Amino acid sequence: MGALIGEYECKLDEKGRLMLPAGLKKQLPPKEQKKFVVNRGFEKQLNLYPHKEWEKITAQINELNLFVKQNREFVRKFNNGATEVEVDGSGRVLLPKALMQYAGIDKEAILFAHSNRIEIWSKAEYDKFMKEGSDDFAALAEQVMGNKKTEL
Repeated sequence: MGALIGEYECKLDEKGRLMLPAGLKKQLPPKEQKKFVVNRGFEKQLNLYPHKEWEKITAQINELNLFVKQNREFVRKFNNGATEVEVDGSGRVLLPKALMQYAGIDKEAILFAHSNRIEIWSKAEYDKFMKEGSDDFAALAEQVMGNKKTEL
């Protein structure tokens, strides 16, 4: 699977289902368009992983030494609320209520696809996050990418 890209505004129905945008589904191989895992993100958002990508991440996590307290804590927090979800016949994904509450998602969401995941944000929280520090984006780019030889 190639890297996912795109930002999509979505509305959730009264049951907490969101429609996966066609532009996003087209980026996924047909076998990976039906089964996903959703979990809590590091910021106040959810991560939606194609099942195959979740298996890769789980394999990395399973290599951690669980005799180390920090590793156990990470594993528990990373997997807290992780839920397998499937796309229904209408192309919708039902998000677990507890995860929606964690992320503050109600009726409007932003799907932000990058790398191997789709972040699901409440629209209000996403707008707030993207505005914070937006003046410092050049400084952040320099800190993160300044040591790499790259061309833009």
